[in-house]
Amino acid sequence: MDTVVDRLVRYAKVYSESDYYGQSGTPSAQREFDMANLLVEELHGLGIDNAFVDEHCYVYAWIPATPGYEHLPAIGLIAHMDTTPDMTGKDVKPQVLHYEGGDLVLNREQNIVMEAARFPELAKFVGQDLVCSDGTTLLGADDKAGIAIILQAVEELLTEGAPHGKICLGFTPDEEIGRGASNFDVAGFGADFAYTLDGGDITDYEYETYNAAMATVTVHGFSIHPGTAKDKMKNALLIAMEFNALLPALETPGHTEGYEGFFHLQELHGKVEQAKMIYIIRDHSMTRFQERKALFRKAAEEMNRRYGDGTVEAEVEDQYYNMYEVLKDRMEIVALAEEAMRAAGVDNPTHSPIRGGTDGCMLTYKGLLCPNLPSGGHNAHGRFEFAPVESLKTGVRTVKALVSPELVEQVILKKEC
Repeated sequence: MDTVVDRLVRYAKVYSESDYYGQSGTPSAQREFDMANLLVEELHGLGIDNAFVDEHCYVYAWIPATPGYEHLPAIGLIAHMDTTPDMTGKDVKPQVLHYEGGDLVLNREQNIVMEAARFPELAKFVGQDLVCSDGTTLLGADDKAGIAIILQAVEELLTEGAPHGKICLGFTPDEEIGRGASNFDVAGFGADFAYTLDGGDITDYEYETYNAAMATVTVHGFSIHPGTAKDKMKNALLIAMEFNALLPALETPGHTEGYEGFFHLQELHGKVEQAKMIYIIRDHSMTRFQERKALFRKAAEEMNRRYGDGTVEAEVEDQYYNMYEVLKDRMEIVALAEEAMRAAGVDNPTHSPIRGGTDGCMLTYKGLLCPNLPSGGHNAHGRFEFAPVESLKTGVRTVKALVSPELVEQVILKKEC
């Protein structure tokens, strides 16, 4: 039998990065099918013959309830297959390093070091093994650690013959670019409720997310030879910088935490003639979220007042909303997650607001309530991403406890009665 570490290492090597500028619909990049096809092959190898990948690159599979447990609700387990475009996920070289404290050298040849002073959370894992990349790429634990945990738990449940209700498995493309739930077949999935495994520290679960929008700003300039440019040139790059200066300087990811929202400039590229900026706008409060979008549009209006109509175009598109507004009426689903974590050995599970989102946000608003469980990864979206081996093992125990008849009956069915 594979271990959860074996799975993460194997999945991390598959190049499945999504693409902001890729093809419309899902998947944004055909390479995401490589990960999907691998998972279908592995699910078939576990005897789950109904597993398949659809034309949109969603993998679905179902494990029927153990005889006598058909009365239990069908529970969904979901993770995403893509990795973020923000840091390359090509040619990932996973490694397992034993951490003895202090700075952790990922790559001696290139002098890539994870500094303890910069990442104080490392102190929690002294004496443990950590799955890391070699520092030239991300690891992809977001969210291949979630996939590894789910598949390992499923294999162990089937091997042990442990009883359970119906289990629905779903693996999605393009979560990192906000499309992960766009073509998810909620009705066909058939779960009564579900959990994404897309969180961070193994002690922390989540059911509050940002309200989120993506904004594209296009600046139309006018290019002319610099020697004759006086009173004629409109430099789109400088106007783009001026637009950004109209947004609150301290309301960015690097200056906010907890429930605080932000404007985040993800990309800026262009020339004198035209420039384009891509932002994400986030806030847990719907009122403040609407205010942020209004401020953004007002900044565009001000730039057009200064430089002429049509100079700046701002398109703002909502991506997802705070799942708590729906989940608050079904908190027993959240309680099941917490009790499963306790059963797995997490003494004091905590919950934090997600400073981002998951597929579960959109799925919740589509009718499939879907809080978020931890997958054990840290420092996602960068070269210093890592996943402690013990956290991965705890994640496997959590999933097995989550679908155990005793716990489901105690937390969910008693609540429904």
